[in-house]
Amino acid sequence: MHVTTSGTGRREQPVESEHSEDAQGGTDPATEAFVAHRNLLFTVAYEMLGSAADAEDVLQETWLRWAGVDHAAVREPRAYLVRITTRQALTRLRTLGRRKESYVGAWLPAPLLTAPDVAEDVELADSVSMAMLLVLETLTPTERAVFVLREVFDLGYDEIAEAVGKSPAAVRQTAHRARAHVAARRPRGAVTPAETRDALDAFRRAVETGDLQSLLDILAPDVVLVGDGGGVKQAVLRPIRGADKVARLLLAGILRIKATAALHPTHVNGHPALALHLDDELDSVLAARIDDGRITGLYAVRNPEKLSHMDRETALRR
Repeated sequence: MHVTTSGTGRREQPVESEHSEDAQGGTDPATEAFVAHRNLLFTVAYEMLGSAADAEDVLQETWLRWAGVDHAAVREPRAYLVRITTRQALTRLRTLGRRKESYVGAWLPAPLLTAPDVAEDVELADSVSMAMLLVLETLTPTERAVFVLREVFDLGYDEIAEAVGKSPAAVRQTAHRARAHVAARRPRGAVTPAETRDALDAFRRAVETGDLQSLLDILAPDVVLVGDGGGVKQAVLRPIRGADKVARLLLAGILRIKATAALHPTHVNGHPALALHLDDELDSVLAARIDDGRITGLYAVRNPEKLSHMDRETALRR
């Protein structure tokens, strides 16, 4: 097995070579175990980090550590791999926290173009939604790890304790605290993909036709627009609050680029979303939070580095 390096210098996941095979010509058990659980490990890392690029780096680090383990002594490869991934993600999450302090403007999770089957797992789709990932951002690194492993992946307290380096009793307390914190901030009710699609269709028609009243009708009075250009692309530096302000800003913006702009339905992080193309090139991804049939949150990601996973579907697994 060897490691490839992308044009950006970022290390990619291990790929098979002649060194990946055992003496009988088959793939070695360590590689098989890693590949079998790769999508799960990526999902764990992504939910903890909100960054696809950092999640990929965590998987690379997980592989390097897994390759050096005495696999004959590992009874449950899945649990062992999740433990390595969690520890690496926790280390990177603390580094990310320092990076975000100097980030230009608001920080949003990197959107993923997801396969349609992600939406079939309602709990998984909810856990990777933009709205939920932003809620998870308000947790401490350990709270986030415990919440993700317990509430999303249903790991036992003993397993989580080993992964985060805490006692099972401490993990139970952390889980309770994180659960209460998330419950107070998560979307108010379950929203079906059809409801989200309908709201975004109404939003798209209103924006494309410049219909201010129709746009106000689909936006909740307390809607919040958050933009992320990462200091590379122009975006609102602070959240914009209120339907009238958001609607007028959006219509003014689309008017300036109308000749070259097109909004297309897409599927991001397990939910319907919109992709803005300028001259047929992806410029932005717009995800939404829906409450009671109206849009209460709009999340516009323009930072080119964060759009790198929008050119192919990402498989997420629990």
